[in-house]
Amino acid sequence: MKTTLEIPDGLMRDLKEKAAREGKTMSELVEGALRTMLEQPPEQKKLPPMPTFDSGGFFMNIDSRAEYLDAMDDDEVELDHGVDDVRR
Repeated sequence: MKTTLEIPDGLMRDLKEKAAREGKTMSELVEGALRTMLEQPPEQKKLPPMPTFDSGGFFMNIDSRAEYLDAMDDDEVELDHGVDDVRR
């Protein structure tokens, strides 16, 4: 495919010289440079740190099934998640 590009004079001069030294056409050099640029993986941006908060500690050890079941059976435990408890 043919196309028209605007290339600064100094860059075009360097391209012509490089093509002559390597025995290639300017089109071959430009195609190779474009392929190299497009094959590179996108630059990974550093993500900001995740926000942290103090939850006030643990209510129970979630790894302990016994603690979970005890807490669910305990009448003194209030679970306030903004949703009605469907078991009641």
